[in-house]
Amino acid sequence: MKNNQHLKQLFELVLATLFISTSGALGKFIDMPPPVTVWWRAFLATIFIYVFIRFKKISLRIDSKRDLVTFILGALFMGIHWITYFYALKFSNVALGMLSLFTYPVITALLEPLFFKVKLNPIHILLGVVVLIGIYILAPDFDLKSAQVKGVLLGVISALFYALRLLLLKKYTDKYHGSMLMFYQISILSVVLLPVLFTMDTSGIQTQFTAVLLLALLTTTIGHTLFLQSLKYFSVSTASIISSIQPIFGIIIAYIFLNEIPTWNTFWGGALILSTVVIESIRSQKSR
Repeated sequence: MKNNQHLKQLFELVLATLFISTSGALGKFIDMPPPVTVWWRAFLATIFIYVFIRFKKISLRIDSKRDLVTFILGALFMGIHWITYFYALKFSNVALGMLSLFTYPVITALLEPLFFKVKLNPIHILLGVVVLIGIYILAPDFDLKSAQVKGVLLGVISALFYALRLLLLKKYTDKYHGSMLMFYQISILSVVLLPVLFTMDTSGIQTQFTAVLLLALLTTTIGHTLFLQSLKYFSVSTASIISSIQPIFGIIIAYIFLNEIPTWNTFWGGALILSTVVIESIRSQKSR
């Protein structure tokens, strides 16, 4: 019975990872300016998550103004993370965009001493060097005029702001429900990005609405909700190890639906970057 329950929980975590992995192909496919795409993603996901919160009767109460300020800052970081990620996909391809984004676990580890009372572990410096080598392999001809190099750099910037957001909100995950945290961030983001509807071309939504709807519902609402639920049964380290297959899922999805074929540089550079994710996840799990 316990084995069946464990398999069910593991299946839900892998399914969450698969759903989140669709962000790459959908982000590449949607033919709209990334800020416009992100606004629609945030706006629609706000509606979906609000329905979920009402159904589960989750409290939306914020305890202090300081917490609200943190939520606003988290929303801004998430907005920058999503926008730069979608630009990375536009400039390069799904493989490079997703692999560049997965530098965030090591970036998080390197930045953690600035946010919490922990010492910088030398292993994190070593893993950081391995990540830099992986990035170099992904884009060996470091020419800023190259679209692929721009894509990789934007992917790393996206990873930086994703790491900052995680560190900023880390201490609030025990205080507030994950869906509540997500709701406030995406609702704030949809308000902040509202001006892009009047300054950028939004006509693409007429033909892209189905893809945007999938991005908001499948990737953001269902994917992230399932992932948050899985943390009840798995440690963050275990979930991180399993979620490192996201780029692999993303590359397969992009190959099937967008006919994108990765280069050998992408495989070798990606292998180095993902190896740091697995090493850090296993190391942090053993140190608990």
